[in-house]
Amino acid sequence: MRVLRLIILLPLFGLLGYWGSLAYTHAKAYESATAKIAQASDAAALAQGKLDQLTSVISFGWIKDKRREELEQLRTQQHQQEQLTQHYLYYFLATLLATMLVALGCTLTGATLILAIDSLISLIFGLINPILMVTIHKEIEHLGDVILSFESKGIMGSVLKLFESGEHVVGVTILLFSVIIPLLKIITLIFTLIFKRFPFAHHLVNFFKHLGKWSMLDVFVVAIFLVYLTSNQGEVSRAQIQIGLYFFLTYVLLSMITTLLTGRVIQSS
Repeated sequence: MRVLRLIILLPLFGLLGYWGSLAYTHAKAYESATAKIAQASDAAALAQGKLDQLTSVISFGWIKDKRREELEQLRTQQHQQEQLTQHYLYYFLATLLATMLVALGCTLTGATLILAIDSLISLIFGLINPILMVTIHKEIEHLGDVILSFESKGIMGSVLKLFESGEHVVGVTILLFSVIIPLLKIITLIFTLIFKRFPFAHHLVNFFKHLGKWSMLDVFVVAIFLVYLTSNQGEVSRAQIQIGLYFFLTYVLLSMITTLLTGRVIQSS
């Protein structure tokens, strides 16, 4: 039975990586298409669009409004990439559920290890995927809805930008509590579960308990992170949640369960 479970689990873990990679690829393509649409909707582009539209009307359609056609193609591409991103996220979650069903038939240690690996994979994709898209726009007479700025936010990318802009305190806070501690915590859990029978593994128990105290702090920090990114005084901001947040929240939930189960494993060993 153990061999059969391993034969089933290895392809499932591979599928998690595969679906996650495809979700990331299409999320970046969606991000790129949205950025191009935002660029084509700034004041200068809209003014040029009005001129092109007028020229097309005056020429009775002989001169094509290429900008409008390109914008429609971009919106179609944007919609397609958004749909594909969501589909691959659903495939990832369905495969994740399949690994959890396999875990139900395993020992406590085996089930906890499966959840820990699921947590690690979810965390990795949560860190690299966009979490939030923020668009700042304003209604301007004769031009319409003008996009003043657009930015796609992810944890790793935002940490780098925070350091580049001199926001070192915020950057270090996000890096520590949303990247380093979560990675350290889940790797420690996996290491403890694999080597629990070795004497040196017991030295990790106290360290593991200390990390367990931070189990909800990463959620708190990400909540502050989202508020910080969406706040913009004097303008109208539009925020759209991206798949990175779902990956990260999946990690948080699995990590909490893994933390509780690992505690039981340690007590029984």
